[in-house]
Amino acid sequence: QVQLVESGGGLVQHGGSLRLSCAANGRTFSRYTMGWFRQAPGKEREFVAHISQSGESIKYADSVKGRFTISRDNVKITVYLQMNSLKPEDTAVYYCAAKTLYTYDVWGQGTQVTVSS
Repeated sequence: QVQLVESGGGLVQHGGSLRLSCAANGRTFSRYTMGWFRQAPGKEREFVAHISQSGESIKYADSVKGRFTISRDNVKITVYLQMNSLKPEDTAVYYCAAKTLYTYDVWGQGTQVTVSS
């Protein structure tokens, strides 16, 4: 089964940028829609963005549209989340996930993003 490992989180000032990476193992990565989610303290996990197997179909949550960009490299078996113009309300643990069947059923361990005001 595919395994996912996120990296790239950290502390950044309001208005700054970060790029998250999610490295996968296995040869089946290119078959999966990949998503990014986040969970802030005391809140439920929420959808951030997803990208189809080929990268042709992309969707964003309204809260990040125009600021975040999801992309994938099927050769490097990695999905990215470029985050610009970060706001304190973007502070959360960010998770990547793979939709291997009909739902997101494989998750990474998460990476913390903290945006200071």
